[in-house]
Amino acid sequence: MTNISRRAFLAASSAALLLPVIPAFAQGAMTEAPSLADAVAAGTLPPVAERLPKNPMVVEPFEAVGKYGGDLRAALVGGGSLNMMHRYQGYEGLLRYTPDFGGVIPNVAESFEANADATVYTVKLREGHKWSDGQPFTTDDVMFFYEDVMQNLDLTPSVQGYLRTPNGDAGVFAKVDATTFTISFSQPHGLLPLRMAWANDDRTTRLPKHYLSQFHIKYNPDADKLAVEQGLTGWVQLFQIKSGISVDGEIFKNKDMPTLYGWKIVQPVGESAEYSIAERNPYYFKVDTAGNQLPYIDRVTYAIAADNEVLLLKALQGEIDMIDQWICTPANRAVLYDGQEAGKYAFYTTTSTEPNEMVFQLNLTHPDPIKRALYQNKDFRAGLSHSLDRQAVIDTIFIGQGAPAQPSVRPEDPLYNEQLATQYVAYDVAKANEYLDKIIPSKDGEGFRLDENGQRVSIIFEIDQVRQTFVDAFQLVLPMFRAVGVDAQMRSMDRSLWEVRVRQGGEYDATVHKFGGNGGIVAVLDPRYFFPNTTEAMYAKGWQIWYNDKTSRDAVEPPAATQRQYIAYDELRQTGDPARQQELMKEILQIAADEFYVFGITLPLDGYGVVANRLKNVRPTMPNSWGYPTPAPTNPEQYYIS
Repeated sequence: MTNISRRAFLAASSAALLLPVIPAFAQGAMTEAPSLADAVAAGTLPPVAERLPKNPMVVEPFEAVGKYGGDLRAALVGGGSLNMMHRYQGYEGLLRYTPDFGGVIPNVAESFEANADATVYTVKLREGHKWSDGQPFTTDDVMFFYEDVMQNLDLTPSVQGYLRTPNGDAGVFAKVDATTFTISFSQPHGLLPLRMAWANDDRTTRLPKHYLSQFHIKYNPDADKLAVEQGLTGWVQLFQIKSGISVDGEIFKNKDMPTLYGWKIVQPVGESAEYSIAERNPYYFKVDTAGNQLPYIDRVTYAIAADNEVLLLKALQGEIDMIDQWICTPANRAVLYDGQEAGKYAFYTTTSTEPNEMVFQLNLTHPDPIKRALYQNKDFRAGLSHSLDRQAVIDTIFIGQGAPAQPSVRPEDPLYNEQLATQYVAYDVAKANEYLDKIIPSKDGEGFRLDENGQRVSIIFEIDQVRQTFVDAFQLVLPMFRAVGVDAQMRSMDRSLWEVRVRQGGEYDATVHKFGGNGGIVAVLDPRYFFPNTTEAMYAKGWQIWYNDKTSRDAVEPPAATQRQYIAYDELRQTGDPARQQELMKEILQIAADEFYVFGITLPLDGYGVVANRLKNVRPTMPNSWGYPTPAPTNPEQYYIS
């Protein structure tokens, strides 16, 4: 298990926060990729010293200073996994996590500090930093995000949670000068730095004003006309598409938009059925310790596989340089191990930060009142949980590795709650029927339970088809649910459809997923299964919307117990007292145990990834987390091909 260190947590939640300043590179001879030399010689690209900030970010190579050239061969499954690109080339916020997940450091920001009570943060950008088209990146771009996107209700109906205080007030951005701005809050916001480093949480570095202004009605009175000419409803839809702000991963579909990333998309998904391609950004703001402008690798190519079987074959044939998603399952470990020599690859370890390998989430705010009432009944969830033969799933799907458990904090962590981890975990069909008989005793001729309207109780679990472990597990799980009279079904679908129906929608019955935090500050930052605080809490969309924006038309007031968790979490986000922080988190976890929102299968296992022998500077061990997001904080820009 990987936890953000206690020291880092205290630094981020107590007085006068001042993040460490990355050592400045001693200005001198700088080196650039040979692939850029011709453009520099022809005068179409400035010399490297003019393309870098005055104080570039210095990245220390993991093993050795690398060499330039080659392609990093990654992969996607279908067209709905674009958010995976954040893991390779899209993690460039103001702050970032250290490779060991031990804290946060400046990134796009040159420095980042807070006042004594963590109500005002001062951010200093890098002088001379440029977008990928050579235009300056300044405070004006940040203010464009704040004034024209974040504060525009058509574009941003609800401000991202990390920019809100516990009382719901949004942070206020103010420009100081071309490279300095402040973010002020009406209450202390000690967790802001840790949240700003979270995957996909910092939009301040993604919106080039000089490019996107043409699609914004404030700057272009003809923006609506431009949208209609492209077959769209108006400027809002046009801006959303061009900027990619509305859907995770959409930012990688617009090859025209300048970026701060190490590689820029030149062939988006959709232009080719086989590949998406990103080429090096000649204005990338990082150098290695020897003064070589990063990245080392010229291009990132994403093979687009139709399904997991195609992806597995590509890995076995040595066509993928690095992957730890989709195919790196317990069931595939043996075949991938046997294929190492032929495929010319090895393994790296991913340490789990997750509370469970498979979390069952009934839609507690389902629009159908009968289903909503049933799913919110704790006895119903307890009955389903007792119907699961977890050991059989562990033995078959997880190759005997794991131990039956609910989504919870790990036993060795100070926040561990035994009730949360172990309740309703025993395989007991009689006990399952006892719970279910109390609330839905009537059955039809086939033994399936009937709801209050005499309709068969049916649950459709909608899942992302590329999560093969879930697909396989349901072959065992569905008969277990049916054995106690619940007509459970699985509907697998392309990731893009799943994103729309489940992550963004609210009319599904149920789903399964993983990730989240299993201890320490990771549990504090991502407590999705302990109480519904973000869109990742797919079991209570309406409640989490209420927490983040009570004025939203989709907000649903949660029960009193959940509201007590919100109050406790809000206090936790403000206090700098570590003892009080732990006390509040324990209170939240105890309510989670009493409410029993979700249920799972097994404690998480350390995972693995496949890495080509030719790819260097890859760490042998790294955390496995979306928030981290694996492997981005290990600095893919310093990977190189040998």
